[in-house]
Amino acid sequence: MTENKIETLRWVEDHLEMIDQRILPADFQYISYYSASSVADGIKSMVVRGAPAIGCAAAYGVALEAQKLKNHSYEEFFQGMELAFDVLIDSRPTAVNLSWAINRMRQLLNNTKKTQKVIAGVLLKEAHEVLREDVFINKKMGSFGAKLLPDGASVLTHCNAGALATAGHGTALGVIRSAVEDGKKISVIADETRPFLQGARLTAWEMVQENIPVTLISDNMSGHLMSRGEVDVVVVGTDRVANNGDVANKIGTYMIAVMANKHNIPFYVACPLSTIDCSVKSGSDIPIEERPIEEVTGFRDNQWAADGISVRNPAFDITPAELVTGLITEKGVVLAPNTNKINKLIRS
Repeated sequence: MTENKIETLRWVEDHLEMIDQRILPADFQYISYYSASSVADGIKSMVVRGAPAIGCAAAYGVALEAQKLKNHSYEEFFQGMELAFDVLIDSRPTAVNLSWAINRMRQLLNNTKKTQKVIAGVLLKEAHEVLREDVFINKKMGSFGAKLLPDGASVLTHCNAGALATAGHGTALGVIRSAVEDGKKISVIADETRPFLQGARLTAWEMVQENIPVTLISDNMSGHLMSRGEVDVVVVGTDRVANNGDVANKIGTYMIAVMANKHNIPFYVACPLSTIDCSVKSGSDIPIEERPIEEVTGFRDNQWAADGISVRNPAFDITPAELVTGLITEKGVVLAPNTNKINKLIRS
């Protein structure tokens, strides 16, 4: 396996740095973070996005706050840590990796009966481990998913589920990367992903960096290409999978799944086990984030919509399990996912 070429998040001396994904591909720069509240702002404003990357960022946010508070009194330390957990959990509602990472860090905090300085060191070590595990898991998913892609396949993907959405390698794009590493000739069709353009700005950029052939299309073109036989497989990521196999992913995923089903094209979802939320019975119980209307009415300083109009901007939609050919996880591929299969996977 090749080394990860894109460090979405990295620890530098005493702080966290994250690529500012809002300005890609026009500019590339890291932003430094020193507290839980600043990391929460980075998550909310989409400096960092993608469920696994959000989980890693949250773990580092907890560790940063512990570093900041380690010389305070015992009472001040734990009060400050509770505030850190609260501000991080409120940053974005749909990606379950956020709460998964925070709960992991909270449990470690509560189980470590040491001084504040020692606890801070333990939490930082755990954040490093969360990041390391994510890259390892992505490469495991990639190895399973690569077997599903025929040599010469044209793969459609939506949003960005690549290295930029994770600690490295990627989920959906990780499957593509692994197939290319195996020697398969794979080409990518990237939906632009309105309204935040993650496909146009991020997925296309990642593929160009690695010389993987990529064609950019607008979101309303995928059905046309499917009808002409130009799409062989669809692979997407996810922000949360319900216990019955329903999938929450970037808005627009549902209509792609419907069209793929219509044209008998396999529709795969790459998801680490941390993204499966067995406390949620079905997709109807997953909270859907509504983002600012400015993302729809224009982009950056360019507004194209009329003033005074009503706007909806749900960031995610739900793809029913019956439209999912398979879930690609670090434990293998679950075909035609349902509650029984998912529970068996989690227990295995």
